[in-house]
Amino acid sequence: MNAAMMDTRKGIDWLVEMLRRNQSPDGSWSDPFETGLSTDAYMIILLRTLEINDEELIKGLAERILSKQEQNGAWKLFYDEHEGNLSATVECYYALLYSGYFEKTDKRMAAAKKFILSKGGIEEVSMFTKVMLSLTGQLKWPRFSPLPIEIILLPLHFPFNFYSLSVYGRANLTPMMILADKKFSLITKRSPDLSDLMVSRNSDDNWVRSNEWRSLFSFIEDGVKNLMGLPDHLHKLAIDRTKKYMLDHIEKDGTFYSYYSSTFLMIFALLSLGYKKTDPVITAAINGIKSMKTEINGLPHMQYTTANVWNTSLIGYALQEAGVSLEDEMVRKANHYLLARQHDKFGDWVIHNPNSLPGGWGFSNINTIHPDVDDTTASMRSISRMPSEGQDAWARGVNWLMSMQNDDGGWAAFEKNTDTKLIEFLPIEKGEFILTDPSCADITGRTLEFFGNYTNLPKDHEIIKKGIKWLMDHQEADGSWYGRWGICYIFGTWGAVTGLTAVGVPVTDTSLQKTIEWLKGIQNKDGGWGESCYSDSKGKYVPLKISTLTHTAWALDALISVSDKPTSEIRKGIAYLLRNLQKDDWTTAYPKGQGMAGAFYIHYHSYRYIFPLLALAHYQKKFDS
Repeated sequence: MNAAMMDTRKGIDWLVEMLRRNQSPDGSWSDPFETGLSTDAYMIILLRTLEINDEELIKGLAERILSKQEQNGAWKLFYDEHEGNLSATVECYYALLYSGYFEKTDKRMAAAKKFILSKGGIEEVSMFTKVMLSLTGQLKWPRFSPLPIEIILLPLHFPFNFYSLSVYGRANLTPMMILADKKFSLITKRSPDLSDLMVSRNSDDNWVRSNEWRSLFSFIEDGVKNLMGLPDHLHKLAIDRTKKYMLDHIEKDGTFYSYYSSTFLMIFALLSLGYKKTDPVITAAINGIKSMKTEINGLPHMQYTTANVWNTSLIGYALQEAGVSLEDEMVRKANHYLLARQHDKFGDWVIHNPNSLPGGWGFSNINTIHPDVDDTTASMRSISRMPSEGQDAWARGVNWLMSMQNDDGGWAAFEKNTDTKLIEFLPIEKGEFILTDPSCADITGRTLEFFGNYTNLPKDHEIIKKGIKWLMDHQEADGSWYGRWGICYIFGTWGAVTGLTAVGVPVTDTSLQKTIEWLKGIQNKDGGWGESCYSDSKGKYVPLKISTLTHTAWALDALISVSDKPTSEIRKGIAYLLRNLQKDDWTTAYPKGQGMAGAFYIHYHSYRYIFPLLALAHYQKKFDS
């Protein structure tokens, strides 16, 4: 073994040791799932609105929010965001005022107000922020609901119905439909007055700006009229069914679908329906989102959800790729944790996939009805080397994955064939991210990689051929692929390339050759790679102009998979990783995941260890001969 490989081995050993230190007693990894400051701000607003005076938590969240404020008074979603983000700034400003520990006259609050007014005031915030402001009495609800509540009554065969929406869309829109229908607001004696943040003072009319939406709204209304019953009766039935949908999808910890936003909205929706603040369902929901609290740099952060299954599946797989034995206590405990969290209940996914039994995995530690394709392939990679005790789980998982392929040949995150084009006509901001669940390159690529490397599925199987075709049809002109759930083109390209090579697409293929040139062309001078969060909202690759550990690892792993020897680009990338493994600055905290372009970004604290470990392990395995 040469000197370079010795360095690689030391890097692998260091990463393995860091992961060993961080494992929880139950075998999982609970590294923070950090999603900006919205959840922290909303927690303060929720507690104050419900008059729950948890001062320790409120003070800690306020301190964290204040520590992230920029010099100009704004708050950002990511480091290189220009000036700041209006919606985030309004949410943080509101939360700090509502906490009761800050006054409008405070210099920092005055700076935030100046920024908000310079960007058009609270009328220009995102739709989700408007909902929060409306239900706490700061804005008027619009005259028209963005989506009529009667949609929940439309039959499945109707061209547009409740289950045309993605499961994430349903989770958030269900309580929103109730709140908008009731025009519900809850104001307390401590509520701040944000009227001085208005510019046009016409906030109730600017939610809906689409003429096409009016046509779709009429189309839905016509469908409702064809149902049996009087309008008032149907309206009451719709409210009852919407409430039942929420209550039927509460997890054991009290949260609605284990998401912060949907649980927050559900609490207010139930209050609007007459529930008391002390009702056991509401108390359990509050305790559920409180239980998702984590600590970052000594301060509390309210996670949007927990990422224990996702962290554990990726780490368990990476450790084994790096040579850690299946019998090692760390790996053994991780795999048993994963086996215990395979789903055995039917979720909404069965609506569009009625011929499969449960067998997937979810994202969070308490998720039992909301599996996804990505967590399933990741969990199965980790348990793939297990002996007979995992055979039943394996068969159920493979069958579920095969059944979840979309008709177009790709795979989506949560559900099958949930990508109706009618969504484009709804007046819901960033609806393509919230309301649809389309096939995407990152998940399709990783699913193909799983089938190619971990199953006996023939390379000429129809499932494989359709998946390859989908990826080839969706390659960008420059040779990259867009990654729906990460940042962004480097991420999607890594998933696609490793998937295609795993199912036998030759490196000489012109598509892969184009990709290789693209990856080489965006390498930084220091040997690493880095991509800006602006890529997703601009719809094209935007360089970060500085390297990150995770982007470098993704690009490297892709190049390693298509190389028969370590090229100069690969060597430079490996050198970058080994030099910077212990780095700790804004680049290591930069978001690597996204849920909604321009609005919702994710810093996975585990990624800085997982993906460098994978890249180094694959480099050593392939070229150390």
